[in-house]
Amino acid sequence: MVDNSTPHLPSEIAATSDKLVRGMGLLQSTAVNMLEMIGIGPFITIGVILSAMGGPQAILGWLLGAIFSICDGMVYAELGAAMPGAGGAYIYFREAFNPRTWGRLISFLFLWETIFAAPLSISAACVGFAEYSHYFFPGLTHAGVGLLAAFISLLIAFLLYRPIKTVGRLSVIMLGIVFTAMFWVIGAGVIHMNPSIAFDFPPGAFHLSKRFFYGLASATLIAMYNYGGYNNITYLGAEVKNPSKNIPRAIVLSVLLVAVLYLFMSVTIIGTIPWRDAAVSSAVVSEFIGKLYGSRAAAVMTVLILAATLGGIFTMTLGYSRILYAAGAEGNFFKIFGRVHSKGHFPTVSLIAISLMAVPLCWLTLERLLLALMITQIIFQFIPQIFALFAMRWYRKDIPRPFSMWLYPVPAIVALVGWTYVASTPDQRQYVGSAAILLLLGLVAYLLRARTIRSWPLEAQVENRSTSAG
Repeated sequence: MVDNSTPHLPSEIAATSDKLVRGMGLLQSTAVNMLEMIGIGPFITIGVILSAMGGPQAILGWLLGAIFSICDGMVYAELGAAMPGAGGAYIYFREAFNPRTWGRLISFLFLWETIFAAPLSISAACVGFAEYSHYFFPGLTHAGVGLLAAFISLLIAFLLYRPIKTVGRLSVIMLGIVFTAMFWVIGAGVIHMNPSIAFDFPPGAFHLSKRFFYGLASATLIAMYNYGGYNNITYLGAEVKNPSKNIPRAIVLSVLLVAVLYLFMSVTIIGTIPWRDAAVSSAVVSEFIGKLYGSRAAAVMTVLILAATLGGIFTMTLGYSRILYAAGAEGNFFKIFGRVHSKGHFPTVSLIAISLMAVPLCWLTLERLLLALMITQIIFQFIPQIFALFAMRWYRKDIPRPFSMWLYPVPAIVALVGWTYVASTPDQRQYVGSAAILLLLGLVAYLLRARTIRSWPLEAQVENRSTSAG
């Protein structure tokens, strides 16, 4: 018998979750995570990571990114199992920091960030798809890339406009395509790999200078973008069967599997194509297959990569739409976003809106989109969420924790160090400044809203003024 019942949840979360269907098992949950994690990232950023460190020592960035991602995944696993509702971090912030006081502010700031981060994330993936299409359309201009990316954003919204069980099946099919591409690359690379090419380190590759650590931080930041997506299932917590077990399992499985696949794929590619060539290639995987099997095989690989990218955009849009839905359904955002389909019981307005908001950004460069996205998420979500875990353990002992982080608090501290490190280089400071301005604007927006609806921390002041006037 399928258990679609709602776990023990705070009343607000339970009321929102009851409108949705728990139709995703462990396989579908893991597929949803892995699709977003793989997507376009590892296929186009191998060159970027090699450039960041100037040689195959960039593999350290992949390894360090995997360690930080696994540790951060443990944070999501514990919070996701404890509060498996629609919206993920939105409800973790609200409940962990007290839903009557600070939780209102921090969850609002996360929602404020999502309005900007979700379109950045979706548009970055769509632009990545369009740029990789250069392999088939070498004459594609910048304007053409933007038009194609915008079309993809709208196409994904159309594909997602259906019940969650159908979405889960589509995720598994798309994951099969992703695996086909990755195993083809890994298998071909293992057969033809030359270790002397793979480990052709330039002079001074491991000289522990400031430049080395800045380069490692940049490489690790891009690697963590590629690993990003292990948290996607937490946004769909209200639609997962047996969430207290399947959410942590899906997170851990997806991070471990993708980390192994990434490392194998990167090593085998630079073991066939000299890293100096790979560092300046925008379609290194297709060129890798073309070198080994010819242009027709390269064209097939390009189709598989583009299909994998569509899968990543598919699950990314799915997750973000649930955040706006949860906030709208609870009355903490425009209520229209809380609407669900009368028959399919899936969010409608939030899905369409998140796709439309991504369209204007599709004409920006991929690098600007990625850096702006990662720094914004680090400041608004990734670092604060670690403190949300601590707050839940210290102050919200009434919330059951069916999954406990292994070796607590070590993974949480490692994740905190990791996020701080990758955001600390000179290249990221302009984006840190922009995120800080966005944070200040969010605080102003919250206080204006709090005054209007008489919410914390202005509710007492409003009441007192009303009493004095009387």
